[in-house]
Amino acid sequence: MIIKKGLLVFFVLLFGFRIQAQKFEELALTPPLGWNSWNKFACNINEEIIRDIADAMVESGMKDAGYEYIVIDDCWHGGRDSLGFIYPDFTRFPNGMKALADYVHSKGLKLGIYSDAGTKTCGGYPGSRGYEYQDALQYAKWGIDYLKYDWCNTENINPVGAYTTMRDALYKAGRPVLFSMCEWGNNEPWKWAADIAHMWRTTGDIFICWDCKHQHEGGWYSWGVMKILDMQEGLRKYAGPGHWNDPDMLEVGNGLTVNEDRAHFSMWAMLAAPLIAGNDLRNMSEETIEILTNEEVIAIDQDSLGVQGFKYSSKDSLETWFKPLKNGEWAVCFLNRRAEPAVVEFDWKNENVMDEIFGYVTKFDEVTYSIRNLWNRKNIGKTKKAFIATVPSHDVVMLRLKPLK
Repeated sequence: MIIKKGLLVFFVLLFGFRIQAQKFEELALTPPLGWNSWNKFACNINEEIIRDIADAMVESGMKDAGYEYIVIDDCWHGGRDSLGFIYPDFTRFPNGMKALADYVHSKGLKLGIYSDAGTKTCGGYPGSRGYEYQDALQYAKWGIDYLKYDWCNTENINPVGAYTTMRDALYKAGRPVLFSMCEWGNNEPWKWAADIAHMWRTTGDIFICWDCKHQHEGGWYSWGVMKILDMQEGLRKYAGPGHWNDPDMLEVGNGLTVNEDRAHFSMWAMLAAPLIAGNDLRNMSEETIEILTNEEVIAIDQDSLGVQGFKYSSKDSLETWFKPLKNGEWAVCFLNRRAEPAVVEFDWKNENVMDEIFGYVTKFDEVTYSIRNLWNRKNIGKTKKAFIATVPSHDVVMLRLKPLK
């Protein structure tokens, strides 16, 4: 009997440890909001830029709108010391990462950093393969809050094992870190990563265009906004609080038209995607600030129900999207992918929309909803009458429906 009790204690301890060897569960209950350096600066980053970006996030109103992460992407690395611990490039970051994290934290924000599951990062800097636990300890010492973990130089590595190792290393280090997998969707991470990461990339890199495919010198591709949107088909059932599909960072403010920026931002909100800005926050137009800080659109992305939206219908490149929200509310987005304006006519009572995966139903024939236009910020009537509007080229009309008692 003593032996059996001893075995029982052993297995309780063993499996109890395994249960705890997970990601930090309290993070990313809604999609993360923040900024990443890559889309605008690539490798041209330094300590001064990151400090200025943190200042700008506060001064622009983005922090008040919910943004909190400042993420340094590739090329910050210096090398490894004699014990294998990573250190930054001190010409770019002369005061070190701890001082930078302290500054970002002083603004009420959080600092993120980048590494890679392979031997080298995509930019050719030291990767974390074989150094996962050391790197996690270093990040904790510096005060890092977010890790973007890439997938370059990973020949003959199993992605589940590689990302699980870093997950466990972060957990063992003891500091809560949001874990962002950047595996590009090659190994269908949505099917296995919910217990490993808080978010995972579903595609290759985004590119600053509406609907194009861009080939790079190395033979790999980046994708326009609409191309990436189409790649999300069939993935929504895998997303939810604490585990999000990531269609890559935002290109708002980087060269698309204002219409395209607004559509891009709206559709990422409908996807319940992480909203990670990638522009120069120090130099934004009023239109860019207005898009990035539209709290009513952000609220669609951040809805606590955590259900990703879905395409309800498509005709002549005019798409209708629905997203269930808490308290029986719905977000509706009419997306015009055409080069010309499009007229939408939507007779609510004839369109009982059903979310076939999660079971939410509009019941427009029984329930009347109030309608609010989220970009005009106006209440525009009820669903008793058909909705008619013109959607400009490469733009959206985005609505929030609230059931009336």
